[in-house]
Amino acid sequence: MHDIRLIRENPEGFDAGLARRGLPPQSATLLAIDEQSRAAIRSSEELQSSANAAAKAIGAAMGKGDKAEAERLKVEVADIKGTLPALEAKAKELGVDLRNALAAIPNIPADDVPTGSDETGNSFVSESGNKPELDFEALEHDRLDSGLGLDFETAAAVAGARFAYLRGGVARLNRAIGQFMLDLHTREFGYEEIAPPVMVRDDALFGTGQLPKFAEDLFHTTDGRWLIPTAEVSLTNMVREKILSDTELPLRLTALTQCFRSEAGSAGRDTRGFIRQHQFEKVELVSITTPEASDAEHERMTQAAEAVLNRLGLHFRRMLLCSGDMGFTARKTYDLEVWLPGQKAYREISSCSNCGDFQARRMNARYRPQGEKGTRFVHTLNGSGLAVGRTLVAVLENYQNADGSITVPEVLRPYLGGTERIGG
Repeated sequence: MHDIRLIRENPEGFDAGLARRGLPPQSATLLAIDEQSRAAIRSSEELQSSANAAAKAIGAAMGKGDKAEAERLKVEVADIKGTLPALEAKAKELGVDLRNALAAIPNIPADDVPTGSDETGNSFVSESGNKPELDFEALEHDRLDSGLGLDFETAAAVAGARFAYLRGGVARLNRAIGQFMLDLHTREFGYEEIAPPVMVRDDALFGTGQLPKFAEDLFHTTDGRWLIPTAEVSLTNMVREKILSDTELPLRLTALTQCFRSEAGSAGRDTRGFIRQHQFEKVELVSITTPEASDAEHERMTQAAEAVLNRLGLHFRRMLLCSGDMGFTARKTYDLEVWLPGQKAYREISSCSNCGDFQARRMNARYRPQGEKGTRFVHTLNGSGLAVGRTLVAVLENYQNADGSITVPEVLRPYLGGTERIGG
């Protein structure tokens, strides 16, 4: 959510930021609604003040015995009371219009974000690890030995497209990946493990920016709740409507949850395999911090996600997303893209975003700096640490053997009772 006061102070700068997103100027429209709203509020307050003054004058007129004046004032007060509700309703309506207009506008990119219209404008930052040296033709994960336990056909019969059954060795490997991630983030990076709700109310999704713009990408329950598309929603909203002490910051939270997405905007993309599912698991990282610390926290969070890939021995690269490829709430985003030898391509496995105070304004999440009476909005950050299913795909493709078996990465073996291979 944007601060209308900042738009009043620098409308040109606001429109310039939107232009980097590929959007037309909007400050003039917003400021026009804002002026109408403030004018309606002023008129309402002035009318109420007149009513109060007239009511007070009635008593004075009665005290003087001036019944005619008192009756005139009573008529004046009655007229005001008849007019005031409509004026107050108009002011409220304009306030809602302004809030809705502001809520539909994405965050402004940070100054160091490259300007671009799509993924071709993203900037390479760094890479880590080596591509596997296989002496046979690598297969995509969904073409590997069916004995591994990745079953799409049964899932399609039971639930439809974009679902999968994980059985036997693959199910155990998937579980090991998620547990390894949680242990790494809690033990080495200081994140607090949370088991959050996976169904939330409208306000929670509004707070993190999925509603109202992206409703079609969500699953809605019959009792008015929503299935979370990411644990970012549940974790970030833990500070909704709260005023934190600066000594509580930073808050670092992590969760391994099921996530649900309708994938309404991905028709025809990744229809095969385990890359893009309606139901999937993800380890989410969320940080709540001060404005002064958020840039450093963003780097720290991204390094925590990278640590997972490094420990798994996977080759990946870090990309800085351009202004036109970032998510709605982000002011700066790093994507981590892992190498998949079966696809012979890099695929996104994590996005780590700094949202600044954009979500905090929508949630009214604040903190009080030590020694100050006033409050400030916190900064919120979120990232995948990592998407468990996509990590499973990366392990299957990078650790595949010619006989169809999969070598279990060393860091995962303790979670599998020392098992070194599955399948084959």
